[in-house]
Amino acid sequence: MNDTSLLIRQGTVADASDLTVFAARTFTETYGADNRPEDMQAHLSSSFGLAQQTQELSDPAVTTLLAYNAEALVAYAQVRRKAPPPCATQDRPIELHRFYVDRPAHGRGVAQQLMAAVFSAARAFAGRHLWLSVWERNPRAIAFYKKMSFVDVGGTEFFVGSDCQTDRVLVAELGEGDECAV
Repeated sequence: MNDTSLLIRQGTVADASDLTVFAARTFTETYGADNRPEDMQAHLSSSFGLAQQTQELSDPAVTTLLAYNAEALVAYAQVRRKAPPPCATQDRPIELHRFYVDRPAHGRGVAQQLMAAVFSAARAFAGRHLWLSVWERNPRAIAFYKKMSFVDVGGTEFFVGSDCQTDRVLVAELGEGDECAV
């Protein structure tokens, strides 16, 4: 996959059905083996249903970015205005709520291109910093975020169904341009 083969665009309500399927599948592939099936199902139902995706795609405080290689959805991210946990004290924080790349697209530059679009979307919300939470047991994602200039500022709780897990909270300065690194 090269730079010209990836199209990143803002999602619309018309994308809700496709995003529902893609989001649930990528979340399950990422975390399913490490969580009880009943907790996974509860989380999928509350976070990735059609009604939830439709609401998020129509919410002006949420920007959903969809990355396509030809006609195939290969990644997505959601940036939103939401107050950070107490450990993230940086000025004008915007949340990177979701960031998922389909497994066949790993290692092909998709994540870096999508992250550049995320930074632009967060700046469009007048943010100065981007924060996210990532499961402490996801070393691949943590390594990627650190490569993209995020720093660990603390932890927070995240529930998958009834299972309380610990997420690391990471923050990056947005900077002025289109680059991720600051």
